[in-house]
Amino acid sequence: MKRIQQLSRQLINQIAAGEVIERPASVVKELVENSIDAGATRIEIEVSKDCLSLRVADNGAGIHPDDIELAFSKHATSKISTADDLFDIHTMGFRGEALASIISIAKVVCTTRTKDFETGTRVECEESNVKSSPAACAIGTTMEVNDLFYNTPVRQKFLKSEKVELSYISEALQSIAIAHPEIAITLIYDGKTPVKTSGSGDLLCVLTEIYSNSIAGELKKINKQDELSHLHATGFCSTPDFTRSSKKSVYVFVNNRVVKCPVILKAIDTAYKNMLPAGKYPFVCLNLSIPAKDVDVNVHPTKKEVRYQNPNQIFNFIYSSILGALADIKVPQKEEPDIVIPFGNYNTLQTTTQDGVSQDKEDDDTVYVSSQKFEEIQETNTPPASRQFELNIKQIDLDIPKIAQVEETFNIIGQYQNTYIIFEEDTELKIVDQHIADERYIFEKLQANLKKEDIHSQLLLISDVLQLEAADIELIQENSEKLKHFGYEIQKVSDTEIIFKKVPQVISHIKVKDILSDILENLHGDLNNLEEKMLVTMSCKAAVKAGTELNHWQMEELIKKWKTTKLPYTCPHGRPIVHSFSEKEIASFFHRNV
Repeated sequence: MKRIQQLSRQLINQIAAGEVIERPASVVKELVENSIDAGATRIEIEVSKDCLSLRVADNGAGIHPDDIELAFSKHATSKISTADDLFDIHTMGFRGEALASIISIAKVVCTTRTKDFETGTRVECEESNVKSSPAACAIGTTMEVNDLFYNTPVRQKFLKSEKVELSYISEALQSIAIAHPEIAITLIYDGKTPVKTSGSGDLLCVLTEIYSNSIAGELKKINKQDELSHLHATGFCSTPDFTRSSKKSVYVFVNNRVVKCPVILKAIDTAYKNMLPAGKYPFVCLNLSIPAKDVDVNVHPTKKEVRYQNPNQIFNFIYSSILGALADIKVPQKEEPDIVIPFGNYNTLQTTTQDGVSQDKEDDDTVYVSSQKFEEIQETNTPPASRQFELNIKQIDLDIPKIAQVEETFNIIGQYQNTYIIFEEDTELKIVDQHIADERYIFEKLQANLKKEDIHSQLLLISDVLQLEAADIELIQENSEKLKHFGYEIQKVSDTEIIFKKVPQVISHIKVKDILSDILENLHGDLNNLEEKMLVTMSCKAAVKAGTELNHWQMEELIKKWKTTKLPYTCPHGRPIVHSFSEKEIASFFHRNV
């Protein structure tokens, strides 16, 4: 039987290093964060070709010579001193573990000087042994880390290729550079600079330095503040037509700290839902400033995870911040008429639906009588229900400024293939898919009406009896109250037969058997997203179809309505609505100068 014994200091530090130092990128992150806490405005990182040796140099405050050896001891830090300080953390580091962990698995040389001394200090660390001596150096600190994982060969075997490890380092530094645009950060590798920022303090400038100048035109500014909760969200998010193939371009920071935050990520996903094609993701860099007392960063050794006192509040705030950045501020001044000229010849007993862009009646066996006039609908943005977060729309303030009138600055040119509307606006030529533009407009109107519990129905005086499986009829009956919420009233005739008594007015021109198939498909799916799916289905069915010929007035009305939507970029399914060609692009194609 093995006896219990006290572990050696070296072994304890190596175990701790396993939690903090996963790979070379972890070392870079910890050392750069120390430089930030030291007030550095310039940080230079140089990495060897195998990524197992590196140098981090800064122009920060430096380390006092009397503290230098203590700095490499476990749980030694200048950033906190009492238990209360853990709930009021304003620095990147605070645990006092990083340097002790690094010297337990690498050979480290540190040279540092503060402004109060003419001579600096050089410290050599190996096997957790620390030796110091005077040295000439500039104000600031330079950390040289050599032979990383030299005494833990198993850990070294788990590292990826040099190219992959470099990419991890680059990604870590890009995140830090975006979180701290006021700091100039340079990464040197094999004579090249994969990451180089100027430290101008301008976030958009940093983004163009990391990516390219072209990204600037694809971003919307995030700037939302709540004086009551002292929350402040800043940053940029991409328009829905600028997408990425992975979530790597979603940067989330809390008090300028790089974190993995499910609450914020969920809010971003929810805000972009129904705007992006499947498998595509937005570009987002968002910093949430929050009182230190309301967030706990002492959750994980790497400090990548945080906890909030009120996660629902954070979710709502971030969700509305993203939508506020994406929303179009144009809102029409006048109400639209209740009755507009339809496209086709409607049955005399059918009242025109609320939109000029509507479909002809398809089912000659059903007679419709309007149960009430379809009133003008106020606009809103309502996110789908979430299991994790309860979103109270009444508490969300999008901070979207209103203006009195949308000026008609566009000129309709015509229709292509009875599907696409071509028009010019300012100096751009634009092509809009008529079906999905109309679908976006109807979807937002239905969202607003559903919020007011004001989905209008059509009473069907005569309707077909529809045959169904007994299980499907039972499913419909179980969800009858939910269906009434959307404007449906369905009556059971027998164990295998039903009849529609009412349908939503917006889709009253659709055959009831087609409506039924959509209802069943939605009910058989995830009921947590039922509201969203029902509205998407209804708006798709109600929208003008591709292949429908429109006259000039109808095209103009459709574009006017689409331009009043808050999210005019994509339809609820995530397909893009409009494609624009600048005058420069067109002239360039024909080799003309603009």
